[in-house]
Amino acid sequence: MIGKLTGTLLEKNPPEVLLDCHGVGYEVQVPMSTFYNLPPVGERVALLTQFIVREDAQLLYGFATATERQAFRELIKISGVGPRTALSILSGMGVPDLAQAVSLQEAGRLVKVPGIGKKTAERLLLELKGKLGADIGAHAHATSDAQADILQALLALGYNDKEAAAALKALPQDVGVSDGIKLALKALAK
Repeated sequence: MIGKLTGTLLEKNPPEVLLDCHGVGYEVQVPMSTFYNLPPVGERVALLTQFIVREDAQLLYGFATATERQAFRELIKISGVGPRTALSILSGMGVPDLAQAVSLQEAGRLVKVPGIGKKTAERLLLELKGKLGADIGAHAHATSDAQADILQALLALGYNDKEAAAALKALPQDVGVSDGIKLALKALAK
């Protein structure tokens, strides 16, 4: 029903923002990835939205990008995952990270998100396989099998997602797994 709002940002109280659209103030829940990229209060902003009607409330969820909104829509289709949980997932990890976790079937990355247990993470991976990874993974950075193996090795060695991703970006695209791990470890040791 309401697909996009454009107006003046009146308030920012995470995860909610108040958006004035020609005299009407809309309370919109946004993931932290969108929240961090919002302009200062008083500036104009455009948000893609998802309108959800429940028995006791009508809620608006806002997103900076179409891929975020699409990921949210895919998440809320899953049994047991409501809008709040979907917002929490998108706040805890960006869409590219979520798509990568789905394509590599890494439940451990989802369990780090507050409110997501092991069983829920496994169900998410199963339900999103082929949906999220194919659609949104195309928009996210594509990784080869070798890069995926290097990333897995770095995560297994105890490096966090950001450190491993940064080391992976610094590697040549055509690097082999063993050479890639060595080069990544050298870069992380600095």
